[in-house]
Amino acid sequence: MSSTYLEIQLIAVFVGVACALPGVFLVLRRMAMMSDAISHTVLLGIVLGFFAIGSLESPLLVLAAAAMGVLTVSLVEVLMRTHLVRQDAAIGLVFPALFSIAVILISRFARGVHLDVDAVLLGELAFAPLDRMDLFGFDLPRSLVIMGLTMVANAGLIALFYKELKLTTFDAGLAAALGFSPALIHYGLMLMVSVTAVGAFDAVGSILVVALMIAPPAAAYLLTERLSRMLLYSAALATAGAISGFWLAVALDANVAGAIATTLGALFLGVFLLAPGRGLLAQARRRAGQRWEFAQTALAIHLLNHENTPEMARECRVDHLQYHLRWQPEFAATVVGLSERAGLIQRSNGDLRLTDDGRERAQTALVYN
Repeated sequence: MSSTYLEIQLIAVFVGVACALPGVFLVLRRMAMMSDAISHTVLLGIVLGFFAIGSLESPLLVLAAAAMGVLTVSLVEVLMRTHLVRQDAAIGLVFPALFSIAVILISRFARGVHLDVDAVLLGELAFAPLDRMDLFGFDLPRSLVIMGLTMVANAGLIALFYKELKLTTFDAGLAAALGFSPALIHYGLMLMVSVTAVGAFDAVGSILVVALMIAPPAAAYLLTERLSRMLLYSAALATAGAISGFWLAVALDANVAGAIATTLGALFLGVFLLAPGRGLLAQARRRAGQRWEFAQTALAIHLLNHENTPEMARECRVDHLQYHLRWQPEFAATVVGLSERAGLIQRSNGDLRLTDDGRERAQTALVYN
């Protein structure tokens, strides 16, 4: 494997982990589309910063872009506080307006500048190793350094403020009562998202930033209910999507960012279907199991109601269940077989009798109902 291939994969992994970590809190706070808004509106901050500074190399552009991300969040919340529009509508109003202003300014006043809307949206990871810098005597891709530092900073900040982020995410009221500032933590998280989006612009574009911030955390959310594990799973899924997406792009001779986004979608679909507890197939199996459990309980109640009664000989027979419980013969035979294996009933020549376990189950169901 060539050094260029290795550098591209490292950049993709650094971007993926850097985006996935704050993305966990966006998903948990039900603010997934805020990443889409911020990743687009920070372009206006970059444009305005360029007009003020006159250079695309200045680190002040990051501050301008981050400030625009915070402004986006503030404008969305101002609209929400009016109670006239909901969050999704507020985001849909704010970010197209700010992004379109940036597009107009670029097309009107920055045509000769290396500030291209398509590059910002789509990115091109294959060209990222061409833009290099010297760091302590090492010749490294600029995006590798920037995203590596961003990833370390995001991981460090989350570790440092883990307790505050966890508390304000799950119970902002309790956090305020304990003396924390949910608003300060919220805007700090939005600042982290903004800086991450700006750092990833040159390498992967805003569309992949959104995919990396949402798809791995959303998949991790289906795999665990613990925040610490969700952060780890999200980083692992982002890494897997970045590497496998790169090799998919090589195989198809396609855009790397697009291939990674496609791979992330496939990973999420796989988790959505196969997750042990919350996956679609697990839910289908659980519903099927509940159906049979309910049927066994209904059979136990039926037998209990007719136990030691004159009708017992007629009602407590397999061939009578289709009349009293309106069960098809095949369904009735299956329920009786499951109940017998579970130790709820005993069968003798078609006659059914409750065991002690079956009687207890029927009585418990009647009490709770």
